[in-house]
Amino acid sequence: MAALSCYFQFTINRSSQKVKSKPFIYCSTQPVQSNIKVVVNGAAKEIGRAAVIAVSKARGMEVAGAVDTHFVGEDIGKLCDMEEPLEIPIINDLTMVLGSISQSKETGVVIDFTDPSTVYDNVKQATAFGMKSIVYVPRIKLDTIAALSALCDKASMGCLVAPTLSIGSILLQQAAISASFHYNNVEIVESRAQAADLPSADAFQIAKNLSNLGQIYNREDSSTDVLARGQVLGEDGVRVHSLVLPGLPSSTTVYFSGPGEVYSIKHDITDVQCLMPGLILAIRKVIRLKNLVYGLEKFL
Repeated sequence: MAALSCYFQFTINRSSQKVKSKPFIYCSTQPVQSNIKVVVNGAAKEIGRAAVIAVSKARGMEVAGAVDTHFVGEDIGKLCDMEEPLEIPIINDLTMVLGSISQSKETGVVIDFTDPSTVYDNVKQATAFGMKSIVYVPRIKLDTIAALSALCDKASMGCLVAPTLSIGSILLQQAAISASFHYNNVEIVESRAQAADLPSADAFQIAKNLSNLGQIYNREDSSTDVLARGQVLGEDGVRVHSLVLPGLPSSTTVYFSGPGEVYSIKHDITDVQCLMPGLILAIRKVIRLKNLVYGLEKFL
């Protein structure tokens, strides 16, 4: 789409004794950048509703579809307790939403908050309609990521798989990597209000990062086979202890120790809203990708 811009200018003729001005009109066409059309798959979930509100408020993007198997037919704006309805009903057919957006030839992004078992098919559908994908689904298997990478490479279509959308969590991971070069002892303690997916994706990612640095931790730990000592993730001796109690905030603390000192890094999540700045950043970045990228930290 292009906009017609016109400018009135005057030329001054000084060839004679009298100064004469002659107006003329200059017109040009300039492209108008339309909003990014965002489809939220898993819109009825808590994080999906937060995403709808965040996208609605963000500059340069708009909610174009809401997909879920719950609350089908309800206006997503009303479900999110927004002041005015968005006039976008929740439907359970992703293909129908993608088809309507592709016909308008607008830039589209699908945010996937669904389930590991459906991620590949969802991204495949989005790719077929020429749309980029952001995947925030815990516990995606490595073979699924590999299959998604091959799919995106073949189609030259961008996809961002984000183990976390929390910028604070990413900063914690980066700080832990920096600290690991100075300490030989490390353990991770996390707390959660519910017992789903433990160790959490954050703790698992931190342990994975530390395990890829070629260092063996906790060499003097003599309680390797004691279950109360927590689960060892990876082959480098990184232990994770998970506390589960109703009312506890989602918290992750990484403890390092050396002779005469203890260094700890902590990150608390008190509300799903903390994920929204990372999500908006992901939407702005994924539209420029032509392959799969794993991890939002590459754009910080």
